[in-house]
Amino acid sequence: MRKLNINNRAMMKRTIKTVLAIFALVFLIHSCEDRLNLDPEDERLTADAAFEDPEAYKEFLAKIYAGISLSGQQGPAGTPDLIGLNEGFSNYLRLYWKMQQLTSDEALIAWNDGTIQDLHAQVWTSGNEFIRTMYTRIFYQVALTNEFLRQTTDDKLSGRGVNDELRAEIQIFRAETRFMRALSYWHALDLYANPPFVTENDPIGAFLPPQIQRADLFQYVESELLDILDTMAAPRQNEYGRADRAAAWMVLAKLYLNAEVYTGTARYSDALTYVNNIINAGYEIPDVPYFYSFLADNDSNGAQNEVIFTIPFDGLRTQAFGGMTFLTHAPVGGTMNDVAGPFFGIASGGWFGIRTLPNFVELFPNEANSADQRALIWTDGQNKDVESVTNFNDGYGIFKYRNVDINGNPGSDPSGDHVDTDFPMFRLADVYLMYAEIVARGGGGDASTAVSYINELRERAYGNTSGNISTGDLTLDFILDERSRELYWEAHRRTDLIRFNRFSDNGIWQWKGNVPQGTTTEAFRDIMPIPETDISVNTNLQQNTGY
Repeated sequence: MRKLNINNRAMMKRTIKTVLAIFALVFLIHSCEDRLNLDPEDERLTADAAFEDPEAYKEFLAKIYAGISLSGQQGPAGTPDLIGLNEGFSNYLRLYWKMQQLTSDEALIAWNDGTIQDLHAQVWTSGNEFIRTMYTRIFYQVALTNEFLRQTTDDKLSGRGVNDELRAEIQIFRAETRFMRALSYWHALDLYANPPFVTENDPIGAFLPPQIQRADLFQYVESELLDILDTMAAPRQNEYGRADRAAAWMVLAKLYLNAEVYTGTARYSDALTYVNNIINAGYEIPDVPYFYSFLADNDSNGAQNEVIFTIPFDGLRTQAFGGMTFLTHAPVGGTMNDVAGPFFGIASGGWFGIRTLPNFVELFPNEANSADQRALIWTDGQNKDVESVTNFNDGYGIFKYRNVDINGNPGSDPSGDHVDTDFPMFRLADVYLMYAEIVARGGGGDASTAVSYINELRERAYGNTSGNISTGDLTLDFILDERSRELYWEAHRRTDLIRFNRFSDNGIWQWKGNVPQGTTTEAFRDIMPIPETDISVNTNLQQNTGY
């Protein structure tokens, strides 16, 4: 299977450094320690010179995709995209996962780095460095995409004498770039509601971006995705790791499913349209065990037939201490560390960090001994209850992500530091569950079809029909629980809990509210704060309510 080459050591370093020089001041002037580090080391070539090589266009596109998985030009440490937190902490996927999971009932972390404990406790402020760096990472991605679009206009391509064949390919690259920008703006919409807003049409240089309101940003993301659909590659026809039309359908479906949260107006019937598009596009729930989807060969072991959009990782070519390296190392500790090499494929050992909570464990019948094979729960040496957040042995472990293939062979990096396991950002299982939710909310669809979709997932989970449900079981409470059983630790939970009104002032789990038994928190925490570092500089911004 072909993969987009995102080698972080050799990938078009000269081109990226040069192009970044062109827009080093384009965006977000934070405090001195938090400015975007976009200056080249030595040479300052012109952008046109950077694109003398026709391959530079695809190399820049690769950098845009790699912005989710990598933290800089060298990796795992050195020549970072951003300064502030270290390169591991400033990785896009690692930060996004923390926003979605550490704030929820599915995960907590033992570490005491900075304000990281405030995420699970839901007591964060606008000074939280993890919230700030997620915000900065999003807008670094926006800056990259904007610059690619500036450098690939018809006038620019004509001026460089780009031939018709390459020009046609660049139009597809532009559509994918707009998809990646829409993805990041959706993350900004979901997390921060009312962020600053910049496109390729805004000026380059010292510039204070205007603030956009959540409903307006919703319309922008929607219009961008609708506009690029016809230019995107057909579903399952692009290189592995690149977005196609189904990926755009997926973000549209997510946007509409959460529209009532974002705009106050439900759009479930619109969500159903794009859910059905994906279901009819040839994806399938593969006839392989659930855990295959989270192994080092999940790009080739059959699990890939379910994946709509993936973030690829390679132990030799995408080396960073964020992303999947984080998700395979940080959950390993205690007696799990005794088999870190043979079972987890990380010979360098675990990081004694992430565990889960009793609420999640109790979703499975018979808990860790459930017949539901999705319960990848480690109990040996672990306590179910979390008496101390910073004690790794409090809270059961999760062994969902592992750096071994289906035969137990470790990933390609001999050190065991970096992993081959790809992150499945969007899977068909999620689409099936979205269909069922739309039906349960009265947004259209057919209840018996919804049940058949869920039973397809549960037959994979149980290996037989013993876990099947009937139409009477299709309630919103069941669907929320089933989303957790199927999609846990895949960076959906915070958004799901908010949509079901269970995130802040409803829903209790251990250490929420910073108390052992858990408590409710203020409803304004459904939206993250605009970082104080940007508020203090950009006079166009107003802080979100409550902060």
